[in-house]
Amino acid sequence: MGPGLGLDEPEQPLEPAKKDEAYRVLARKYRPQSFNELIGQDAMVRTLANAIETDRIAHAFLMTGVRGVGKTSTARLMAKALNCVGPDGNGGPTISPCGVCEPCQAIAEGRHIDVVEMDAASHTGVDDMREIIEAVRYASVSARYKIYIIDEVHMLSKSAFNAILKTLEEPPPHVKFLFATTEVDKVPVTVLSRCQRFDLRRISADQLADHFAGIAEKEGIGVEPDALAIIARAAEGSVRDGLSLLDQAIAHGGDMVKAADVRDMLGLADRGSVRKLLDLILEGDAGAMLEGLDRAHELGVEPGALLRGLLDSLHAISRRKASGSDDVLRSAEEQEAIARDAGTLGWPQLHMLWQLLLKGLKDVEVAPDPREAADMALLRVIHAAGMPDPGAIIDALAGGKAPPKPQQGNAPAAAPTPAPAESPAARTPTVEAEAPAPEPAPKPAPWEAEAAEPAVAAPTPTAPAAAPEPEPLAPSLPGDFMELYHLIDDARPRLGVDLHDKIGLVDYAPGRLVLQPKAPLDSDFTRDLAAAAKQVTGENWEIVLQEHGGAPSLAEAEVMRQQADRERVLADPMVKAVTTAFPDASLEEIKDAS
Repeated sequence: MGPGLGLDEPEQPLEPAKKDEAYRVLARKYRPQSFNELIGQDAMVRTLANAIETDRIAHAFLMTGVRGVGKTSTARLMAKALNCVGPDGNGGPTISPCGVCEPCQAIAEGRHIDVVEMDAASHTGVDDMREIIEAVRYASVSARYKIYIIDEVHMLSKSAFNAILKTLEEPPPHVKFLFATTEVDKVPVTVLSRCQRFDLRRISADQLADHFAGIAEKEGIGVEPDALAIIARAAEGSVRDGLSLLDQAIAHGGDMVKAADVRDMLGLADRGSVRKLLDLILEGDAGAMLEGLDRAHELGVEPGALLRGLLDSLHAISRRKASGSDDVLRSAEEQEAIARDAGTLGWPQLHMLWQLLLKGLKDVEVAPDPREAADMALLRVIHAAGMPDPGAIIDALAGGKAPPKPQQGNAPAAAPTPAPAESPAARTPTVEAEAPAPEPAPKPAPWEAEAAEPAVAAPTPTAPAAAPEPEPLAPSLPGDFMELYHLIDDARPRLGVDLHDKIGLVDYAPGRLVLQPKAPLDSDFTRDLAAAAKQVTGENWEIVLQEHGGAPSLAEAEVMRQQADRERVLADPMVKAVTTAFPDASLEEIKDAS
């Protein structure tokens, strides 16, 4: 110990060797640190920038969207934007936080005392919300705003949501709430109405590919453009998912990430076996197809996964046929096979195979033995694949030729023959698995003669006498029962239903109705009907119910008319020829969902 003034300075320990920092995955390493780095959310950034610039900052924000699009990152960026003081310490809220001031650095490192981030999955109860309610009363320690970031807010309990409602509606001016969720439909409407909501959109595959290319360049990793496109497509709009896949691809491929390696890593190479199975189905080779199923079963492939793979291949063929563009997720050999099938298969066959495989997938999901269900479903598909094209059958029938017969055994199915532009096939509806429904019949008249014979013919209406009571709502009494029914149905829909479904007309005269109940009616039916008739006509009505003599109800008449239309369509020679060639075809009604 050498001489010195006062206490000697203690011996300083040698500086320890600097250890390598632990590896951080790309999704964490390249988390956005400013709104400029947040990709694909330009509309939200523009709205927030205008709100900050005009000092119209809401007290609560809710970010929703699929996983990995930047909900939590946006919440942290907003916390920095609202609390940034600038490099000189005199700045205000800004859409471009400096990142160097103490609030920005503390928020980025997750250590700011006034920015509280909590996970609603582990803080679901009322007690957790009570802590927030008690804390918001106190001013922030050092920041401009005290900010609460609640991730996956939909996982809060109903009681917790109710507990925070009042505070969320009228918080102190120094408090801001930032919520993030992937399931916004589970958030109560009372909470949504108190927040400004931002729906973060999925990131397009092109934007993701460009973003990943920049990150790969920073990391010093070579990546083929096709490999980037495959990763971007597989990410399904999620930046985090894509970065995780890129991380995995770099570990898989080393300094050079190739498209073939990425396909192999993602399991896309297994599509080759599914592709071979689809070829066997299209060729009608049942024995080889069953052997392929046996091999897949031995390898542990689930029957449902196999059918989903076949559906995916059919979808790729249909997209290639419709758009003419290739799918980068598939190898060159598979793209070539898809292009070949797209040129060979017709739309009727593609739609039929899709429906049959979809039905087979449902059978596999509910069958006691999924393996047996898959065998039977694909055998059914092979049988259907050998059926001739409906357009070819109709062309043959129109030309007076014998229709082609279904192919048997292992012979490949004939390629569909497209119908000429002006052939009868272009004018006559084809019947595939189901025949198209006839044109809907117009609204029925009162009752047609072929539908039923009314027991008592309706007399010719007479002109109404002048009423001493107030002027009626209608200019004159209805001329027939149908006219009266429509007036009552518009004014009293519930009574309209009863008139349509539950009664048959016996006799009609202006001011008098004789009806036969076809189903049980309310005890006040006659009184309510008389009141409704007076309401719509301005005249008093006599309502009589009797147990016999009534014509079919309006509902029954409609059913009879539809049956007659159906028989007329099935009797058409062209339709009979098609149903003869396809014994299992049926005529079904197609209803417009709109």
